[in-house]
Amino acid sequence: MYPDNRKPAVVVMSDLVVLGRQTRLIEEIVARDLVPLVLVGPDTPLDRLRAHMADPAHPLSLMDELVAVPDSSVDTVLAAVQDWVREYDVQASICCGEVFVDPAGALGELLGLPGPGGWASRVCRDKIMQRTALDAFGPRWRAVAPSGRAEAEPPCYPAVVKPAGRMYSSGVRRVNDARELRAALEGYGPEESVLLEELVEGPEFSVEALVFDGEVLWSGITAKRTNEDGGRFFTEMGHTSPAPGLTKDEEAALLAANAGVLARIGFRHGITHAEFRLSRGEAVLMEVAARLPGDAITMLWHLATGVALEPAIVDLALGVKPDYPQPVRRAVQRYLDHGSGVLGEVTLDGQRTEVSWIKRDGLWPVAEPADAQAPPRCTAVLVARESGEVLGEQADSGARSVSVVGDGPLDADVDALSREWVSAVRVTTAETA
Repeated sequence: MYPDNRKPAVVVMSDLVVLGRQTRLIEEIVARDLVPLVLVGPDTPLDRLRAHMADPAHPLSLMDELVAVPDSSVDTVLAAVQDWVREYDVQASICCGEVFVDPAGALGELLGLPGPGGWASRVCRDKIMQRTALDAFGPRWRAVAPSGRAEAEPPCYPAVVKPAGRMYSSGVRRVNDARELRAALEGYGPEESVLLEELVEGPEFSVEALVFDGEVLWSGITAKRTNEDGGRFFTEMGHTSPAPGLTKDEEAALLAANAGVLARIGFRHGITHAEFRLSRGEAVLMEVAARLPGDAITMLWHLATGVALEPAIVDLALGVKPDYPQPVRRAVQRYLDHGSGVLGEVTLDGQRTEVSWIKRDGLWPVAEPADAQAPPRCTAVLVARESGEVLGEQADSGARSVSVVGDGPLDADVDALSREWVSAVRVTTAETA
C-alpha cells in the first residue's frame, strides 16, 4: 500500500532538445499543482540541463525531480521510475520525444492512466508493426530482416528504404534500381531491419489530432516541404499550418484516413502526429506517432489558433476533455539551405526579431499570437546547431541548422513571405581545418 499523502505528479519523458521547445508543458503541469517528474535519455547533456534547472530565470528551473536513463527500453525506464511510482501519486505519463513513445505508453497502461494505450504506443514506435497493422492505409511494402538483405527486393522501383528503428528521417533513402538498393543496404548496421516501400508521388502533409477516449476532438492539417526534389533524401525543410490550397475533398480524405488509422490501432487519449501523402486524391500513410509533433509545429498551431496546445495535451493525459479552437491565421516554418563548413554567426537584416540559439540556451522563444487580420510578421529565427559545429549535407533532421517562423492572415501568401524572411537571414560559415 502507498501512503495517502503522496503529492500528485506527472511523468514527462523527453530530452533537453525537446524540453527546451516544450517548456510551456512544464509550466502548465506546475500551474495545476502537479509535480513534473522528468526522465531524459543519453542524448541529453546533463551538465547543461542541470545548469538550466539551477537558473531561476529559466522555465526548466520549475523541475525538481530528474532521472537520466542510459537507453529507452521499457525495462530500463520502468526500473528508473519505480521510486517515483511509490513516492508520488502519478496521474499522467506524457511522451515528448520519439524514443520514449513505447515506455511512456507502457507506464500509463500499467498504472491504469489515461493515455494512448500500451498497444497503440508500441505500434506507433515500430515501423514494421505499423505497416502490418495499417496495411490498408499505406503504400506497397516489404520488411527485410538483417539476414535477408542479399535477396531483398522492393515491390517496385523507384523505392524508399527506411531503417525500421530510426527516427527524424535518419537513413531514409530513395533508390532507383537494384544497384542503388544494394549500396543503401550496405550503409545500415548489421542488426537493423529495414522497410522497402514504393515511392509514393504527391505532396506530403501531417495531421495533428487531439483524441479523447478514442474520439478525435480536433484535427489540423500541416503542409510539409522536403528536400527530396534535390536528391535522394527526405529531410523536412518546412511546415505550414493550416495547409493552404487544399480542396474540400482532399481535406476530407486526409482527415478520414487519419481517423481510420487511429481507430485501427485503438488510440485512446492524447495528441497524435501522422504523416500522409496525397496521391491521386488518396491519402497514403507514411507513419503515425503517439507524441507531440516535432520542429516548430506546436508553435505554428499556437500562432494559427491563438491558443497554446500544451494545456490541451495535459488535459488529455489527465483524462480531461479539452476544447481547442480552429485556426484564424496561417503560420509557417522554413529551414534554410546552408553550405558546408563550421557554423559561425547567424544574423538578421533589417528585422526586429531576435535570433534564438535554441540548442545552446535550451529555450525556444515564446509565441505571442496576433489578431486574425494583423499584418504578416516574422516571429522567430531559430538556430538548432551551435557555433563551431560542422555543417554539411542535410541528410536528416539533425543536420539542419537555421529556420524562420512567421505568421499572417489566412489569405496571406506565406510562401512569398517566408522567402522574404529567409532572404534576410545571414549564416556565416568557415572552412573546416
